Amino acid sequence: MIIYKAKNYQDMSRKAANILSAQIIMKPDCVLGLATGSSPVGAYQQLIEWYKKGDLDFCRVTSVNLDEYKGLGPDSDQSYRYFMNSNLFDHVNIDISHTFIPNGLELDTKKACCEYNEVIAQVGGIDIQLLGLGNNGHIGFNEPGVAFERETHCVDLTESTIEANKRFFASEADVPRQAYTMGIKNIMQAKKILLIVSGKSKAQALKEALYGPITPLLPASVLQLHSDLTVVADEEALSLIDK
Repeated sequence: MIIYKAKNYQDMSRKAANILSAQIIMKPDCVLGLATGSSPVGAYQQLIEWYKKGDLDFCRVTSVNLDEYKGLGPDSDQSYRYFMNSNLFDHVNIDISHTFIPNGLELDTKKACCEYNEVIAQVGGIDIQLLGLGNNGHIGFNEPGVAFERETHCVDLTESTIEANKRFFASEADVPRQAYTMGIKNIMQAKKILLIVSGKSKAQALKEALYGPITPLLPASVLQLHSDLTVVADEEALSLIDK
């Protein structure tokens, strides 16, 4: 495990973008595992800037996203497909047919999950998986539970996750209660993992994830077992960790 300390969110974003861009440059046909939410937005903005300067080429890149709300389609401005298009894909030369996100409109849970597991297998696995960290220690939408979910599955979102995400919706009632998400096995099979964390509200979860017991009650704790984990976190997120 390598930990890079950033001054703030902007510095964290730039350092994370450096790692992602290095992956693209070293392996132009790489498979990026991507995330949504507020944490990666700054890194995506930096990647777009470097692309526009001619420093990055996405034409051979494939991407697979961690998750999608069940019941939301690509046209919904709260779907993660819409998020990725708006925050990255529409601004670089990636082939949109090589960008994959769980099908939120597939109501047959078993079918949706099996199809997404097949997508991950067909692209040859993930070279680097970008992750954020939930306040309760979730990664993707793998919420705290009694066991580590292995592969893509449908999850009932916890109240804390609904609370954290309601700022993106008109009201809490509009926040979906379920989502499709990669499982822990999918995530852990990535060749590299990049965890980005910002803010004091994540400090306790980050400390427990990196140095606490490995338990499904804090899903991110399983990352301790990965052979190539890089953490980029700002000073506030690292405030409870002695470095």
